[in-house]
Amino acid sequence: PHHIAWAARRGNKTVVNLRGPEQTFGTRWLEQQACTRHGVTLADLRLRSRAAPTRAEFQAIKDLLEKVEFPILLHCKSGADRAGLMSVMVRHLHDGVPISEAVDQLSLRYGHVRSADTGVIDAVFDRYLEAEAKTGISFWDWVQTVYDAREVNSTFMARGWANRLVNNILRRE
Repeated sequence: PHHIAWAARRGNKTVVNLRGPEQTFGTRWLEQQACTRHGVTLADLRLRSRAAPTRAEFQAIKDLLEKVEFPILLHCKSGADRAGLMSVMVRHLHDGVPISEAVDQLSLRYGHVRSADTGVIDAVFDRYLEAEAKTGISFWDWVQTVYDAREVNSTFMARGWANRLVNNILRRE
């Protein structure tokens, strides 16, 4: 809750919880109470850190970003993978930054490990950038007509050492 107060003092209008509303522990309730107390809107969106987003999840991201009031604060558990994915989308949709530049939000600098299972998110954007280079297709046209989350999930291969780093040392399961 003290982080919500800090964010509100700095002008944040919305907190986006990327873990979804059905959390089994008390932090979600405390977060809602703090947002209400400080006049900040709480928006929930469940994203996964170890699976390619579905078309429906991409649409939910787009819909959410079109309706929330900015500035926003994004959070998940560790702030590296789901928050990284969402940051790419904010930079692209809200700031108008091309995906080729926005993907810098998914980097080790922010705690994202591309070689671990969480790297499946990078694989999504890699596939889009390949298609864009060949055809010039826009990201949303690609998501709606070409993108196949099942194919990305089935072909992405993480490296064992990276998963050990993320799961055992960084403790992001």
